[in-house]
Amino acid sequence: MADSKYDRLPQAGDFEKNNGVEVVYFSPKPIPVGVQAFSARQLQRDANDTYMDFMVSQGSLEFAARGYIGSVVCISSIFTLIFIFMGFAGYTLGRPFWSSFLQHFLNPYLWGIVGVLAALGTYFMCKAARSIAAYPPTRFNRQRREVAFVLKKGEAPRFVPWEDVIGCASASQSITQYGVTNNFALMLGLRDADSGDVLWVTAPYASLSLVVSEWEAIRVYMEEGISGLPAPTILDEDRFQEGTVEHFYMCRKTYREDHSWLVYFFGFVLLQFFTGWTIPCRISIWMNNRPKAAYPKSVIEWSKLLPPEQHAKPSAELLEQSAQARKAYAEGKTFLQYFGIDEVNEDFV
Repeated sequence: MADSKYDRLPQAGDFEKNNGVEVVYFSPKPIPVGVQAFSARQLQRDANDTYMDFMVSQGSLEFAARGYIGSVVCISSIFTLIFIFMGFAGYTLGRPFWSSFLQHFLNPYLWGIVGVLAALGTYFMCKAARSIAAYPPTRFNRQRREVAFVLKKGEAPRFVPWEDVIGCASASQSITQYGVTNNFALMLGLRDADSGDVLWVTAPYASLSLVVSEWEAIRVYMEEGISGLPAPTILDEDRFQEGTVEHFYMCRKTYREDHSWLVYFFGFVLLQFFTGWTIPCRISIWMNNRPKAAYPKSVIEWSKLLPPEQHAKPSAELLEQSAQARKAYAEGKTFLQYFGIDEVNEDFV
């Protein structure tokens, strides 16, 4: 590249590394990335020939609820085990077990800590539920080749040309008392041409491959239509979507069939029991089923079907860049190799 990436907006093929966070950009000018399109968020359910909505999935909400519940139950269990140990210690010194146990168990300060953690978890989940209900999803209109978003309730919607959307994958690591955790996310930057402000829509995923495949599914829909999205299977039905009760029991059955009873008990039953069993799934379903904020009238008009002669066309620059990328992939190159990115973390390979 002749120009410096620090003197312009990001574009496809840029790579950044800052404070341990690695970011690879797929757009503006969203060219193919050389992988099979796949949507872990079941985008085909919320798409038609005119537009597609992108929103938070039930799986993300269920994971958050399970984390909050697990934290509270884990701390409560540790306290209880300590109190039982103290009860036995008191018993060896001649005091009644239950008297010694209850003396510690009924400590209001310790349970106050648990109550604060539970209240914080409830607050953040309610805040997430309110946020989901307050903002309509990001809408991709393939006939107009634009993306609509509402920054705040009551504000006028903003429309961004599809080829100006900043799409990127991020990879980072966080160190906790449990070890090193890898974090991956798909980030969509929607830039307001008037103010220059960028609204970032961030969606977490379990692996980098899911991030890249999800982006490719969005790109394929915008360039080829709903026919380009992966064909739905039985696992794509709403009742089997990640985060539902049916998906939980399906995973339980699979885990039980693929592992010994000992691994099944400690690796699934015990873990899921201490994180709420199906309660997080039901919380997720309730949050997703809450009425969403309605789109403004301008977005509804913008979403209406257009006659074929009024459909927007891809730019000549995008068509040329896409053709060059496909040629490189046909020769065996990957997206990273095509742009000569060799300083990236191995998770991006």
